Amino acid sequence: MTPVHEMGAASPTRRRAALLRFATEAGAWAAIGMAFAQISLPLAISVVLASVAVPTVYATPGDKPQALIPVPGWVTIAILAATMVGGIVAAWIAWPLWGAAALSALTIASLVAELPRWRWLLTVRVSP
Repeated sequence: MTPVHEMGAASPTRRRAALLRFATEAGAWAAIGMAFAQISLPLAISVVLASVAVPTVYATPGDKPQALIPVPGWVTIAILAATMVGGIVAAWIAWPLWGAAALSALTIASLVAELPRWRWLLTVRVSP
């Protein structure tokens, strides 16, 4: 597999990984919202908004066109991994079996597609 930084913005491999990542994040946000809605609707809305805001605000330079608050690559990986794990756990709590299994399979596919990007992200440092 070619590392992300060598793939170019328009490569089919990078587009496929980005599409899978977006679908996984959207599914995770939906599952997280539904799981927390069982406790409180305002809590669910707050948690989903935070889940969307964190990767928007904190980004690794070179990974997104603009990083509002630049962070090293491992932080970007941690944010996405937390979203993935949270989404899977929430789906198994709030969704029917088939939905939770589908999101789990999508997340695994996304993780496999993301590995070249994650390898590259691990090399990115942010100077103070």
